[in-house]
Amino acid sequence: MTGSESEGLQLRRAVCPGSFDPITNGHLDIIARASKLYDVVHVAVMINQSKKGLFTVEERMDLIRRVTAEYGNVTVESHHGLLVDFCKERDIPAIVKGLRAVSDFDYELQMAQMNNGLSGVETLFVPTNPTYSFLSSSLVKEVAAWGGDVSHLLPPVVHQALVQRLGEK
Repeated sequence: MTGSESEGLQLRRAVCPGSFDPITNGHLDIIARASKLYDVVHVAVMINQSKKGLFTVEERMDLIRRVTAEYGNVTVESHHGLLVDFCKERDIPAIVKGLRAVSDFDYELQMAQMNNGLSGVETLFVPTNPTYSFLSSSLVKEVAAWGGDVSHLLPPVVHQALVQRLGEK
């Protein structure tokens, strides 16, 4: 569409938040699925000063950009503060979260209700692909630190970065 046809057309936007330390195939699956549903998907690398990550925020953002480049509609940014503020600043009406198990739902439902109450932002829950239902960044790092093979759980560039970083320790 061009000219008057595109006037008033609003892009469907959503955010996929997380710490992504590092991004796993489970995260990537949710981002890929969101990228099919929305015109623009913002990946928000949330900064938690009380946690010491294995990768810096900049390294995480670089890895995410590299593994999501093929989608064409994903932007990657970092944010320190409330997710709803990130959404307000960018006019993002929806948060997309993956759910691995019922235990995730209890916590995520409380967060969704709080976020909606604070700002009106909606949260959409996407059931995780069963292949990744057990997967978390913490578990991947722990297994890899003990020499376990996690190559099938991470994009190749992320696996390479993880092996290199753990070799430095």
